[in-house]
Amino acid sequence: MRGENDATTVEERLRELGAHLRGPRRLKSDLLTEARHGLLDAVDAYRAEGLPATEAQRRAVAEFGSPAQLAPAYQAELAAGALRGLSLRVIALATVAFVAGDLTWQGSSWGGSPPPAAYQLLSASVGWIWAAAFVLAAIGLLRSGRSALRGGAADRAVGAALTGVLALGVLAGSALFAWSVGLWDAALTWPPMIIGAVVAAAGYLWLGRAARSWLLATR
Repeated sequence: MRGENDATTVEERLRELGAHLRGPRRLKSDLLTEARHGLLDAVDAYRAEGLPATEAQRRAVAEFGSPAQLAPAYQAELAAGALRGLSLRVIALATVAFVAGDLTWQGSSWGGSPPPAAYQLLSASVGWIWAAAFVLAAIGLLRSGRSALRGGAADRAVGAALTGVLALGVLAGSALFAWSVGLWDAALTWPPMIIGAVVAAAGYLWLGRAARSWLLATR
């Protein structure tokens, strides 16, 4: 039977391992919980063989390995999870942007006024940036979902490219919104435009948290 004292050394080792890990909190907690179960199972097995609790814990922890030995594998899982989470969020937000982006303009009183060529170029660029982000996110999702493809410079390159494209998308989208308001004063009072701006701002923050988690996991 597992007693309270059986987990003391185990918990110390898990705290040491946890201090070496960075990344999505939920996934990190799940990985440490899985490790805890494995360690306590090992303690139970040694106790069943007749070893005292202290010796059983010592052997289980020794077999488990040191944080320096274990951290790279666990950190790779966290990095893959962070890339997967970022990719899923990008795909979700990009899909919403593609489907609902034009709805912010439909029915507006200024919809028939042709904007400057540079504005049209910026508007088209925002679409291309999000298309590139969607493709990179699909690649990131594929790589993070297949253990044979995880880790290494390729994953970091995909994540870095995705993060960079997102930053560019936020800048371009913000510039397009500000330019729209400058061209058409009524944009600030057009409900679809207001809703679109609020959704976009919330989406940017949502993506920003995921991008930060990925950066921490690969630091």
